[in-house]
Amino acid sequence: MKILLWFVAMGLIGRLELAAADKKIVLVAGRPSHGPGQHEHNAGVQLLHKCLQGVPGVTSTFHLNGWPKDPRAFDGADTILFFADGGGGHPAIQGEHLQILGESMKKGVGLVCVHYAVEVPKDRGGAEFLQWLGGYFETFWSVNPHWDAEFKEFPTHPITRGVRSFKIRDEWYYHMRFPENMKGVTPILTAVPPDSTRGTTDSTHGSNPHVRARKGMPEHVAWAFERPDGGRGFGFTGAHFHKNWGDENFRKIVLNALLWTAKVEVPRDGVDCPITAEDLTKNLDPKGK
Repeated sequence: MKILLWFVAMGLIGRLELAAADKKIVLVAGRPSHGPGQHEHNAGVQLLHKCLQGVPGVTSTFHLNGWPKDPRAFDGADTILFFADGGGGHPAIQGEHLQILGESMKKGVGLVCVHYAVEVPKDRGGAEFLQWLGGYFETFWSVNPHWDAEFKEFPTHPITRGVRSFKIRDEWYYHMRFPENMKGVTPILTAVPPDSTRGTTDSTHGSNPHVRARKGMPEHVAWAFERPDGGRGFGFTGAHFHKNWGDENFRKIVLNALLWTAKVEVPRDGVDCPITAEDLTKNLDPKGK
């Protein structure tokens, strides 16, 4: 009783309750890959973590170089982000990881995947990502060209708060595999790719007849998803180049999405996180220094 009265006197009870009510965001970075300044998973995740510090109602943790070694890493998570190489090497599909992740999804935990992490094999992870993320990169259906995407208009959605039109070059994947009739999906970033990005011959990631038939048409490169169970997902195909985190709008969309998928109210002008050129040089993989 004396301890309780002391907390009340010090005005700490409210603070303790607030801390206990914070939403937990877990950020998972994949192992190093590609050349300097590309697929900087570890640096990118730590930059997002830095930006989340001080955001009211949020606590974030990060895990580097692949699937968390701590078996309790996802305990109490409200949303989980993967920024890692995908395909057959995606950390979420190794061993029993899909089942472990599925347990979190059943609890309504949000899921965010950035760049290559939106790609999983159709027969291992595809069905789950459609259910949890609302879309994914499917080989022989989706494509991964580098191009200058210009984003001029945005839907009215918490993720787009404070975001203004911008243009940026990245490896913007498009023609994702989405649920039938886009059920539950809200496109967040949409642009018209140059026809030259659609290729001429069939390949796993470069072209297919369905992509070529859509010349001149807009494509979605980021999307929000509301699951029937109340959980939320967000897919973002950019971030091949680490320097792109330096763009305020690019960065804000992902930060807003982390809050939205964790069911935290997104500020009216979005998450504000000024960063410097020096910030973009921190925590790079050895290859990127």
